[in-house]
Amino acid sequence: MLRGIALMITLSVLALPAQAQVFRCEKDGNTVFSDQPCGEDAESVELRDNRIGGSFNQNLPVQEPPDTEEQEEKSEPEEEAGTCRFINSTDLRRYLVREQVVKGMTREHVRRAFGNPPETYTSPQEVWIYQTRYYGALYELTYVYFRDGCVERVEYREP
Repeated sequence: MLRGIALMITLSVLALPAQAQVFRCEKDGNTVFSDQPCGEDAESVELRDNRIGGSFNQNLPVQEPPDTEEQEEKSEPEEEAGTCRFINSTDLRRYLVREQVVKGMTREHVRRAFGNPPETYTSPQEVWIYQTRYYGALYELTYVYFRDGCVERVEYREP
């Protein structure tokens, strides 16, 4: 009986998660990782939790609103190209999970983020209008403006 209890206590102590320290160093022009300081220039590396579970939008950095002046300055060269801005797959997934629409997305990306638009206008410029409701009351209107099949800008307005 005592052996069984001692075995259970030993196994439970061994099952505790171990926190390992990882260090990064430069040796002979190469980056080396080690569990012990590998030189005078060793810097500690913070490891993110990689346990299975959670949701896609968990532990995402807080999204800062883009600066409108910078967007206007950057938009001129992209409009000349006539194609949508490249959004890498990781950022695109993050936007879709957060249900965000950003400049450069295609119509299909907007549909995946917001769904089919309840209101659309094609003249003088293509605009999709979405309604946000809380407890049945109209809270916000989202205007998505397109140029050449790509999102040119997104505006949020009070009804």
